[in-house]
Amino acid sequence: MRILFLGDVVGRAGRDALTGGLPALRARLRADLVVVNAENASHGFGVSPDMVRAFLAAGADVLTLGNHSWDRKELVGYIDGEPRLIRPLNYPPGTPGRGATVVDVPGGRKALVMNVMGRLFMEPLDDPFRGAQAELAKHKLGAGGSVQAILVDIHAEATSEKMSFAHSFDGRVSVVVGTHTHVPSADYRILENGTAYQTDAGMCGDYDSVIGMQKGPAALRFWKKVPGEKLAPAEGTASLSGLFVETDDTTGLALRVAPVRQGGLLSQAFPDF
Repeated sequence: MRILFLGDVVGRAGRDALTGGLPALRARLRADLVVVNAENASHGFGVSPDMVRAFLAAGADVLTLGNHSWDRKELVGYIDGEPRLIRPLNYPPGTPGRGATVVDVPGGRKALVMNVMGRLFMEPLDDPFRGAQAELAKHKLGAGGSVQAILVDIHAEATSEKMSFAHSFDGRVSVVVGTHTHVPSADYRILENGTAYQTDAGMCGDYDSVIGMQKGPAALRFWKKVPGEKLAPAEGTASLSGLFVETDDTTGLALRVAPVRQGGLLSQAFPDF
């Protein structure tokens, strides 16, 4: 299975880059499954139902969220009716929405997409490790199993927590990819037991910024510890940044992994497989 994951979409620049660039990118990669983190799409804070529909229409199969899941209040009444939009599964019981979804993939295959959120330097949520363990107990990976691939978006601040999560589930899922810090890490690889991993996929946004937000107001917060101008997304040319993985349908584990970076300021990167 050929899987494309794109990191946090930030503001209008990220939205335009995604909706404008994803159809051709998906076709060029011959991607079977496309997953996008959308939690910063609406002015950097949350995502609206209209944006969800636009991203799905552009070619995303599943959208994941994170700590800004509920910044757009209308999502509370929308998320239960859209199974392709998931929020971290370790939100407490009774939270709207779902933390995992199974989607159909060409060739009669299925893929499980999960979203968890870290707890170090983040909101105090339920345990993402035990939450993921409980969800994985419902599925069997590989040929003859219920799903032929499993991707987990771990939305977390601490690199140590992301790495610990990946090593904990190495060999049990196809891909563990980190989001939230908006800077692509160089550690994309296949772990010892066959799980593809990257600490952070980066963002889909304008990198002439402070993690996607306009430089001046963001920098001023470090100079003056008083309320200042509201943060707003940078509006320059955006980069699409993410991870591409090819998996084995028999085992469900990763065969090849490579970064994807298209447009904007970052050095360009495209898989050679």
